[in-house]
Amino acid sequence: MIITKIGLRNFRRLEDVEIAFDESETVFVGPNNSGKTSATTAFRLFINSPDFKIHDFSVSQIDKLNSLSDVDVYVGTEFPSIEMDIWFSIDPDIEFGRVSSLLTSASTDLKTVGMRMKYEVKDGKKLKEEYDLVYPANDEGTRAKKIAHFLSLPGNLSRNYGLKYFALEEQGEELNTHSIEPEEGRRTVRSLIRIDFVDAQRNIDDQEAARSNKLSSAFADFYKKNLEQAEVSDDANKVIDANNENLNQHYLEHFSGLMEVIQSLGVPSVNDRQLKIISSLSPEVALKGNTSLLYIDTELNHELPEAYNGLGFKNLIYMAIQVSHFHLQWMNTEKNRPLCQLIFIEEPEAHLHAQVQQTFITNIWEIVRKASVDAGEEHMIPQIGITTHSSHILDTVDFNKVRYFRRCQFSNEQEAKRATLNASKVLNLSDFKPDKQSANGELENTSETLAFLKKYLKLTHCDLFFADAVIMVEGTVEKILMPSMMKMASPGLKQVYLTILEVGGAYAHKFASLLEFIGIHYLVITDIDSVDPANNRSACRTDTAGAVSSNAAIKFFLGRDSIVELSDLDSEEQKVSDRYGYISYQKPSLVEGYDDEITMHGRTLEETFIYENINLFRDGRLPSNISFEDQPDYEREYSKIYEAIKSSSFKKTEFALDVSTAENKWAVPQYILEGLVWLERETSPIIKEGEG
Repeated sequence: MIITKIGLRNFRRLEDVEIAFDESETVFVGPNNSGKTSATTAFRLFINSPDFKIHDFSVSQIDKLNSLSDVDVYVGTEFPSIEMDIWFSIDPDIEFGRVSSLLTSASTDLKTVGMRMKYEVKDGKKLKEEYDLVYPANDEGTRAKKIAHFLSLPGNLSRNYGLKYFALEEQGEELNTHSIEPEEGRRTVRSLIRIDFVDAQRNIDDQEAARSNKLSSAFADFYKKNLEQAEVSDDANKVIDANNENLNQHYLEHFSGLMEVIQSLGVPSVNDRQLKIISSLSPEVALKGNTSLLYIDTELNHELPEAYNGLGFKNLIYMAIQVSHFHLQWMNTEKNRPLCQLIFIEEPEAHLHAQVQQTFITNIWEIVRKASVDAGEEHMIPQIGITTHSSHILDTVDFNKVRYFRRCQFSNEQEAKRATLNASKVLNLSDFKPDKQSANGELENTSETLAFLKKYLKLTHCDLFFADAVIMVEGTVEKILMPSMMKMASPGLKQVYLTILEVGGAYAHKFASLLEFIGIHYLVITDIDSVDPANNRSACRTDTAGAVSSNAAIKFFLGRDSIVELSDLDSEEQKVSDRYGYISYQKPSLVEGYDDEITMHGRTLEETFIYENINLFRDGRLPSNISFEDQPDYEREYSKIYEAIKSSSFKKTEFALDVSTAENKWAVPQYILEGLVWLERETSPIIKEGEG
């Protein structure tokens, strides 16, 4: 049996979401505060311990609850509830008996069963009476506190709310529910699924003496609950040292399997030291789990206590122990063993360097599979859920295993002037299909685009899925200068989580479908790349008669390539989707030192940058290999700058570094400034009147 999907309604910011689960690992990604941890917490509350708090209700449900504060009659009133649906795929030949309470009719699909758990009010009338007693209405008919506050007081929520259980049946697009008795519902849940958590707050970096042996305690607990216990001779109390040595040998033998797995995880210990478990107390007490973890230099036989090793190694070992422990506990359950197990690992990347993050999922599966084989239970493989902010972990995962959490507004919320996004959507990346249409009505090649995106994301470790907005730039120069340009042109962007992708003009449009699918604003900053159709489409100055752009992204988004036409487009025409995308490219630049309205039109960023900062280059305040003359000559300077930038000897990276470290203030090229201002406006936390 495996979990195939869940539905959550009215739980925190997850107002109404469906999350599909892969049969192996499922990875939750998204910006901070987008609901990833809330999704895992829902499992903890509905399945392990229903210790709900009033703020587990979505904000919209709190408002709905408070609206009932002054309602006179509560009988029949629909109180807010929190719901969780779980769908399982089963083998009817083996697991039919366990799920019999969920089979609702003879027509039920015997390979799929569903269950709803609903945290709802027990007795509305009783709740009303308690509330009226504590906060009676005054002469004006108002009360000192709303009903949500009353339910937040200790014991009030748990006394008035409880879990109810239902079997689910899909009939076409309809979803029917059939009530299950509470005790039968609890028993069914316990027999179907075990949920375990390796939490993010692991406290392995706590240096207090009382907590400096976190790993030692974890190993001791693992030993006590999962491994064969040692026998101690009658003379143990008289020969403590000898018995400790025996216990050390016992630990060495019985921990060898786990140690082999841990030491194969790819993390070298400090100075290549090895791990060693020893007995540190009297044998009787040691058997109760009091052990210490040492780091051993095998050549010098030098021992260091646990606290002297790095946090990354500690974190990795602790997670390995926890996953092994939870898996063994499930496999070793003798009576009514749950049919499936789901282990959540939250933010495993803490303190781990990039190479270990990239191999983390593979190594965790090695731990799980080895334990299953050793136990003779090869079929006992759990599902694993991972929440992460690590692009290194993400780039090892197939698209169809990624669930993207995207912040949004509540479904019935007023959009105007709303500064806070209180809800989230969950997008299944296996549903993503590139379907972006060019301005000329041509559809992109779906398979080629998808293959490109997967390859690019794996090669670059990009943090696209954790950003609020994306800037796609032409090359290295733009990427080096972008932080300085943003600081000068759009300081508000420093409050936005941005990722900058170096994709070039040939590929920027391939990201459009994905970015619009997950709802991220994107700015394309690219070069107009003028070429001469009359001269084998060779590179030319942009003022060449009949010149066109060879930039694939410009042609895809804007449906035209004439330099003259592109120069005349305004900012509204450069928006490439309703409000998610914008493309910026070079336009004619006003140049100082000549009569008013004299322009030069750059083909690339470097060229345009010099035109719009020409006085800094003329007087040497910014370095260049261009020899400017005492008296500006329009045609001569235009040609000199164009030819210098075009030359193979022009060092672009050196140019960018010189500009970025210059003490003199320079101007951001106008086309980039306009794009950054657009992005800053669109990502502002205040949503403008009339915008969605």
